[in-house]
Formats: sequence, C-alpha cells, structure tokens
Amino acid sequence: MQPWQRGQGVPQPWQSQGSPSMLASHADRERAVDVLRAGFSEGRLDERELDQRVARAYQARTVGELALLVADLPQGPVPLTSMAAPVVPSTFLPAVPPPTNGKAVGSLVCGVLTLMTAGLTGLPAVVLGHAARAEMRRNGEGGDGLALAGLVLGWLSVAGWAVFLTVLIVAGIAGSG
Repeated sequence: MQPWQRGQGVPQPWQSQGSPSMLASHADRERAVDVLRAGFSEGRLDERELDQRVARAYQARTVGELALLVADLPQGPVPLTSMAAPVVPSTFLPAVPPPTNGKAVGSLVCGVLTLMTAGLTGLPAVVLGHAARAEMRRNGEGGDGLALAGLVLGWLSVAGWAVFLTVLIVAGIAGSG
C-alpha cells in the first residue's frame, strides 16, 4: 500500500503554503494534479493509479491529503541529465569573424567628421587609416573596409584643403601684381 491511500503509511510533509490541516483550494488541487500528470508522463505511475490519485485529489479537503497523494513523486518534471548536448565538429560551425581594429573605426569616424569640421579631421583620418591597415596585416584583425573608407575621405579632405590653399595663394599673387 502507498502512503497516498486512505489510512495507510506515514504522512509526509508537503511543501505547500500552509499546515496539513488547512483546507485545500482549487489551485492546490490543480497543482497536485499537475504533479501527478507529470509523474505519469515520466513513467512513474500507470494509468490506473493516475486515475485513482486524480480522483482522490479532487475529493481532498485538506492540504495534508494532497501532500499524501504526491509524496512519492518529484514536485514537477525531472530534468533529464543523462543526455549530453551533441558535439558538433568545429569544421561545421560558422567561422568566428576576427575582431575589428579600433584604429580603423577611428579612421572612418574622422573621415566622416571631415564634412562637419571643414576638413580638419582629414589628416587624423589618413594617419589612423594607414596605422590600422598596417596593424591588420600583422594581427589578422578585421575592418579593412572601414580603414579604407577613412583613408579615402581623409585624402579627399587633404586634397580639398590643398586645392583651396593653392587657389588662395594664386589669388593673392594675382591680386598683388
């Protein structure tokens, strides 16, 4: 005989919110039935025993009676720990991209800022772009496109300043003569 059967075995405490003599609520009964169904789905109870215990759970008046019905079952589904996750060979895993070089990002930022700073960040964009490309060749880092875009924008800014200064010098020479 099982402890859940009326008048048999020693009562075991149930981890509920109240004492065993407290009247059971509908939620307490449903929780107990959920534990019973989990025990059935795990193969711990056969169908006949499940039906008997569920009927007793819906007839239970106290939390103590419900505790007896689920005392020999885990309080919910038991996780399967015997199954390990399948190991996938690294050949079939996607390649991890290399980290992006910080100087390449800085070069692009300075290159974009040349539009807002009237070209003043063009020279730092060129310096950072060349330094980044050299580091990327040595370290295998990513971000070559960022560095290249920073270089192009930086050199365009430097060329723009060169043309502007040349025009100023020519205008100054033509105006004084």
